[in-house]
Formats: sequence, structure tokens, C-alpha cells
Amino acid sequence: MCPIANTLDLVGDKWSLLLIRDMLHGKRTYGELLDSPERIPTNILADRLKRLEAAGIILRAAYQDRPVRYAYTLTEKGAQLGAVLQALVRWGKRHIPGTRTLTESASRAGERARPRRSSSAGGKTGRTG
Repeated sequence: MCPIANTLDLVGDKWSLLLIRDMLHGKRTYGELLDSPERIPTNILADRLKRLEAAGIILRAAYQDRPVRYAYTLTEKGAQLGAVLQALVRWGKRHIPGTRTLTESASRAGERARPRRSSSAGGKTGRTG
């Protein structure tokens, strides 16, 4: 009868919540979901997609016939889990040093990928660290 226990039965594993996170960030296809930084194993990805669909958290729709390929979207029920994930983000950033959101990680990766400009007057770029 406990709402926490019942919710955890549906989405209480790491992979389900990460898939919901990725869908909130716009990922839709099996390949896009597979290409997340956490590297979900294919057998677990297929299983979690089936579970989330059976629970009414995501919808599956074919976008290609041969071979059949599916796109996944969050239902309203699934999208409402965004508030739960935001609470986890706030808690993790406050209590686990060094944690970053996907957006922050992508931003830092972009900064590292940009070439530094050197000046002819000694190579100072104005950047630190």
C-alpha cells in the first residue's frame, strides 16, 4: 500500500530513471537511448523499455517498416516523473561533490574541445585552469 514502495516497483532501478531522463532530454529511438554516457547493456535496455511501456510510462510507435523500428515517448504519467528527477538532481548536486547534469557535462566537453587561441605576445589566452 505504500506509495514509495509501489513507485519503486515501477521505476526504482537505475536504468529506468536514466531512460526517463534521456527521454526528457529528447532522445526517442533505441539507438539514441543506447548512446547514453552510462552505457546501458542492450538486454537491459530492451527489458526496461518493455516494462516502462507496460506501466504506461512510455509509448512505442513504429517509425520505419522494414525493418520495423520504434520511437519511444513519455506519456503524461512518465513526463510527471521529471519533478522526481529534478529533486534527485538538486539532492545530488548538494550532497555528492563533483556531480554534474548532462547539460553541464556537455558544456564542459565543448569547452575542452574548443581550440585555444594564442596571442603573439606571449601565448596568454585569458583562460584559467
